[in-house]
Amino acid sequence: MRVFRSLQGYQQGHAAAATIGTFDGVHLGHQKILGRLMDAAHAVQGESVVISFHPHPRLVLNPEDHSLRLLQSIDEKIASLEALGIDKLLLIPFTLEFAALTSQQFILQVLIETVGIQRMVIGYDHHFGHDRKGGLKELQSAAGAYGFEVEEIPAEQIDNANVSSTKIRNALSTGDLVTAQRFLGYDYGLTGTVIKGEQLGRQLGYPTANIRPNDPHKLIPAEGVYLSRLTVEGRSYFGMLNVGKKPTVGDRFPLGIEVYIFDFDHDIYGLQVQVEFLDWIRPDMKFDSLEALVTALDGDRDASLALIKQRYG
Repeated sequence: MRVFRSLQGYQQGHAAAATIGTFDGVHLGHQKILGRLMDAAHAVQGESVVISFHPHPRLVLNPEDHSLRLLQSIDEKIASLEALGIDKLLLIPFTLEFAALTSQQFILQVLIETVGIQRMVIGYDHHFGHDRKGGLKELQSAAGAYGFEVEEIPAEQIDNANVSSTKIRNALSTGDLVTAQRFLGYDYGLTGTVIKGEQLGRQLGYPTANIRPNDPHKLIPAEGVYLSRLTVEGRSYFGMLNVGKKPTVGDRFPLGIEVYIFDFDHDIYGLQVQVEFLDWIRPDMKFDSLEALVTALDGDRDASLALIKQRYG
């Protein structure tokens, strides 16, 4: 997949079929639209083009609102789109100036002059342009003037999947991995850097890798203990992961992510890793003593190993 990060740098190909959206999470609902996009590209013997934006529009339009949490970093989204077989990604830098474009200006400058659109695929009730005033009606009007086709995916085809990014965020925020995985179509994860921590886990017999997510807006699932899979330098390992503030040893700790990796004894400080949340073990808890905490960690280890044997052989 070729990635273009500006309108000026985009290179037109032959017969573009395109769609527009933020596609946060590239979940099963998105995948229905993207699958239809690739069918449309094949029908015109051309290329599939996803038009998206970075940073997320809400971060630009509402800079004082810090509540947005993303299901994917930009690099994770790029990897997901590439894995699906998309030909091109036009990643438009989202600015206040760009947000001021009317729907007609967007159609002319982005779809016609930049992409060279031949077929447009959109989900039902999709809107774009300044104040999101552009929609199917504006696209159909422009299609007649500029000679491209518009296809709107019916509501029932997307609604049948019963998927939304909001539902996935809500599920992850309560530790409901089963629902999140069902809507995403894959295990939720994050990419981050291994950093030095307080090394308290080592003192307890459970040395952990502390992970700082690459994207500060990344959604972190509910505080608790999870069975996880960590990939570092192309190799994957199971582990038990904790999201929490270490309530047993004090309240000075910020929310952190740390993983005890099974059958692993390597120095990975400073390396990039990918972590997947596979199963929920228990909520984060405060224990009366370090001895009680170690007993709980022993139980978490046993539960994790049992799940690995049961589900992954």
